[in-house]
Amino acid sequence: MKEHWLFIRHTFSLRRVWNAAINGLSYHLSNWIGKPVVWGLPPVVAVEPTNLCNLKCPLCPTGAGTLRRHGSFMDFELYKKVIDEVYRDSFMILLWNQGESFMNKDFLRMARYAADRGLWTYSSTNGHFLDDPEAVVHSGLGTLLVSVDGATKTTYEAYRRSGKFDQVIEGMRELVAAKRRLKSATPVIHLQFIIMRHNEHEIPHITELAREIGVDRLTLKTVQIYDDADIDVWLPENMGQSRYEITEDAEGKHFALKGGYKNRCRKLWNMPVVNAGGEFAVCCFDKDVDFPMGNMKSEGFRAIWKSERYQAFRQGLMQDRSALEMCRNCGEGVKLNHDQRDIQVDLSRSAATPQRVELSPEEEAELARTIAERVDSTVERIDTPEEARMRAEKLARAKASRPRTAGSRESRREGRTGVAGLSLGQGPRPIEELRNRQTDSNKEQPR
Repeated sequence: MKEHWLFIRHTFSLRRVWNAAINGLSYHLSNWIGKPVVWGLPPVVAVEPTNLCNLKCPLCPTGAGTLRRHGSFMDFELYKKVIDEVYRDSFMILLWNQGESFMNKDFLRMARYAADRGLWTYSSTNGHFLDDPEAVVHSGLGTLLVSVDGATKTTYEAYRRSGKFDQVIEGMRELVAAKRRLKSATPVIHLQFIIMRHNEHEIPHITELAREIGVDRLTLKTVQIYDDADIDVWLPENMGQSRYEITEDAEGKHFALKGGYKNRCRKLWNMPVVNAGGEFAVCCFDKDVDFPMGNMKSEGFRAIWKSERYQAFRQGLMQDRSALEMCRNCGEGVKLNHDQRDIQVDLSRSAATPQRVELSPEEEAELARTIAERVDSTVERIDTPEEARMRAEKLARAKASRPRTAGSRESRREGRTGVAGLSLGQGPRPIEELRNRQTDSNKEQPR
């Protein structure tokens, strides 16, 4: 059965349909009148089981160690409070945000609690904690996305630092086998592959690997970067597989979301985030909760959702979205997935012996050298004092050239010696600004 039919069968109720309808109507009405109107509760709520992770992925705030929030696990009683307040109206709970959800000892219990109340649960994992696949199936988890950013060990571990490729593949294989033994349609398994410069050549291989394992869907996702220095390290050479547009002037290359954006955001109406510590964030792009709306430990969900401070934030975004740094790098209105493919699984084939993509020793060595040149030598190298000084000067020039909002990454990280190729908070600029800069630069060049 297709995933959307499983979703409808599990979650359908007239109350939820009505809530989603009036919520969507209020969003469109708000855009029409230029003033935020919020009816109902969000159809989707993201809940963060933990903001801790076992991996050290360079472009992840948790993995790179740049997340400001204190590391914590969500208490199960707090989680129950969130679910109990929303389950009658919402359709889905996203069980992840900035950490590895399976590291919370109560994660499967959380999935079961929500599933028993008719909610569809959707979670993401790096795949290192699938050691009890039957327990995952029995948890009632609706969809499980497994991030596998490489079809070979060398390519995978170039980005998924501290990750173990063979363990992840074996865990997925065992989960597929458990689903078949238990004759369960869930969890629907998505294999996600983030397209980056060092792995874009493996798209055909990851497609074949997904078929061999027997996952339900393959998602090819574009990579999110945070700084101009990331452009030549992480963005694929095929820019058709990127969410960004690149411009170049006398100062170098710059990036911005393709097509720009409008002063609106559906996430502020349909998908808030309750973080591990109970902090209520406006959306998943507010990774450090720079714009706190309240805390579920002391307030109710509905009171926060319709509070004056939340309405004021919605109004501010509708007036000038580009003034908010995090909103200039948000996926709202942008195609984040390059491609999604439903995998046709042959149930007569064994899930225990998938065919791997194998490289010869010479090919493996050459691939390792290429990745080292492109990624390792840049990302793993810690700035020297001189490089840190140069980065600080560059940051100061950026701050002087354009106004910043309070709580921006510059104010948090000024003076920090970061990892080369990792964002120090410059963030993308509006595409209109970059195009104007490029035009001015071209005019100044001698003919």
